[in-house]
Amino acid sequence: MEALIVFLPLIGALIAGFGGRAIGGHKGDVFAQWVSSGLLVVAAILAWITFIQVGGLFNGGNAMEGYKIELLRWVVVGDFAFDWSLRIDTLTAVMLVVVTTVSSLVHIYSIGYMHHDPSIPRFQAYLSLFTFMMLMLVTADNLVQMFFGWEGVGLASYLLIGFWYKKPSANAAAIKAFVVNRVGDFGFALGIFGTFVMTGALAFDQVFAEIPMIIDGTSSFTGFELFGMTLDAQASITAICLLLFMGAMGKSAQLGLHTWLPDAMEGPTPVSALIHAATMVTAGVFMVCRLSPMFEFSETALMVVTFVGACTAFFAATVGLTQNDIKRVIAYSTCSQLGYMFFAAGVSAYPAAMFHLFTHAFFKALLFLGAGAVIHAVSDEQDMRKMGGLAKPIWKTCVLMWIGSLALGGIGIPGTYIGFAGFFSKDIILESAYGAHTGIGMFAFWLGVAAAIMTAFYSWRLLWMTFHTPPRADERVMAHVHESPNVMLVPLYILAFGAIFAGAAFYPFFTGHNWQAFWGDSILILEQHAALENAHHVPLWVKWIPLVVGIIGILGAIHVYRRGLEKGRAIGQFWGPFYQFSFNKWYFDELYDFLFVRPSFAIGRLFWKRGDGTVIDGLGPDGVAKSTNLAAGRVSLLQSGYLYHYAFAMLIGVVVLISFYLLAG
Repeated sequence: MEALIVFLPLIGALIAGFGGRAIGGHKGDVFAQWVSSGLLVVAAILAWITFIQVGGLFNGGNAMEGYKIELLRWVVVGDFAFDWSLRIDTLTAVMLVVVTTVSSLVHIYSIGYMHHDPSIPRFQAYLSLFTFMMLMLVTADNLVQMFFGWEGVGLASYLLIGFWYKKPSANAAAIKAFVVNRVGDFGFALGIFGTFVMTGALAFDQVFAEIPMIIDGTSSFTGFELFGMTLDAQASITAICLLLFMGAMGKSAQLGLHTWLPDAMEGPTPVSALIHAATMVTAGVFMVCRLSPMFEFSETALMVVTFVGACTAFFAATVGLTQNDIKRVIAYSTCSQLGYMFFAAGVSAYPAAMFHLFTHAFFKALLFLGAGAVIHAVSDEQDMRKMGGLAKPIWKTCVLMWIGSLALGGIGIPGTYIGFAGFFSKDIILESAYGAHTGIGMFAFWLGVAAAIMTAFYSWRLLWMTFHTPPRADERVMAHVHESPNVMLVPLYILAFGAIFAGAAFYPFFTGHNWQAFWGDSILILEQHAALENAHHVPLWVKWIPLVVGIIGILGAIHVYRRGLEKGRAIGQFWGPFYQFSFNKWYFDELYDFLFVRPSFAIGRLFWKRGDGTVIDGLGPDGVAKSTNLAAGRVSLLQSGYLYHYAFAMLIGVVVLISFYLLAG
């Protein structure tokens, strides 16, 4: 059953891509859509069955012991060998549910959203290929297998972001995503090499068993020699964890390597929901949680993870306040929420990070697909300044977007099971950061609180600008505003159900008092890292402050935008430099353009014009061709066409020959 979950999307990709194109026309499109969607639905059903069994949901949350399914012997180099295996435990089961559920709903949604596109089989094949690669990543039993899935989702995301390849902006966004992720992946690859040198293994079980021995000094590994410096065992583990986290920063768009995520909105909206809300961007969070038996032994690495996550949550929230593209607002929201997940992992509250990953998949996919329904209704317009007045014409979409925003804003009543999904998962993260009782934990807590008030503000700014302010689109657009078809709305209903109930339903299992039994051996938390346990005993004001700041943010957005955009524009003008700083995304793109892009282009032009053009071509093919042409031109002057010229030339030739023979003796 587990193998079917992984390989059904690959089968769907092959059938949809080749079969749909072979059939051609409308029938080929329908065939590709329903085959790929049907196989994903089957995979999602099997994933939920696996999740229920492995997580022991009908057994009080007492998880099964993890197990492996060996598919084939993959790599054999001398005595070094490992298999291609599927690692199944609670951590894997959670990701199987997230990936297949969201992917199947996105596949179905795409039937309505992409029905006018001329390349439907290619699109469906790319979606299913991406899903297969993501499933390969989350079921990996060793670092090489994980890296295979890691690079596979990078390839599929490149293809999907640049799906409309005739648009220069889509091509540029795809290249940017690919290049920025190469930076992180370079660190990830170095981390894999370092892990092998340190432990002599790449399979997770062997690596995790070796790490405590290295710390205790009972292993043969003593440290690295690096640039003339000796790194002891502890420093070596820290360096490797930081390199691995570098890969997570790229894939999960953390501060510094985040610039690709907003531009990736150039792809079709279903792509945004699948890749940038629920699956690929959470791969980094999953990787850190999977490697918790390594990160737990490096306090420095955990502090870096916490610091980067907290800064990302705050940074992305500040940028989301001023963006006007509806998809970019949600994209920066994704970036911010990923920051929450990382600083939860940084304080060793891995279950809280995974819980937020789980609930976030529902409400963020709901918001992205809801945004797609809005764009579909207003003739492909994405600028919220050109919307407004949509609450009545597309009231179903409006209600669904409200549900997603309430979940994102973390609205609920502390101390009860009344609340939207984000309320349970975000609050336990903030409580864990406070419960860590460390300086870096408090730093993350207060930045998380600040991000929470901004999250509420930009979420309700989006709602009011899109639905509740007076219409700003022209009459022709408003006349054609229409609700999306049921094939697009039904996936939204399912996601809305998850956004409402997933938090309350799964809180006792993921982060309740019995969380150890649910996660089993899939996550390691050392005894001295008690942040998650302390989260259940924080002061009352810590439990209430996220709700209070969230309500303040909501009321602030309604106050500013309840009658239109004028007050918002006035506030932007009043805060001039700060507004521009936020609107221009802290000038990261401009900074990178100055530091990296322009110098790279300058070096490229130098090697192109001077090196390749002047030196290589000048002395090589171009030089030879020029000399040949010059010689041919000179020789052609001898071909005058006059008989007396040829006779004179023959006479000169006879004289030269006779002179040669005479002089030669």
